[in-house]
Amino acid sequence: MIKTQYAEFNVGHIVRHTLLGYRGVVVDIDPVFQGNEIWYEITSIDQPTKNQPWYHILIDGLEHWAYAAQSNLESDALKYPIDHPEIEYFFEDFNEGIYIAARTTN
Repeated sequence: MIKTQYAEFNVGHIVRHTLLGYRGVVVDIDPVFQGNEIWYEITSIDQPTKNQPWYHILIDGLEHWAYAAQSNLESDALKYPIDHPEIEYFFEDFNEGIYIAARTTN
């Protein structure tokens, strides 16, 4: 039986990658790994289990994104804003260390 893991972080939370040290903000969450096998084999450093939440992250100070397993992330203690060119696309405010998602219009 596969045990379901729940997302520890939400969209807008600032996290730090425990192996690579970068910090960033969560913009989306997959309940389990949704990438392809080639990416996983080549890019995933420690090849964490696929059966856990995986996060799409805007990386602080870069124009890049990351895709990281929950087991490789921790809450960022610094709580200061992220510097990323796409931050305003996803968020409209920053309050007490958490980004507030931008409202969308239909």
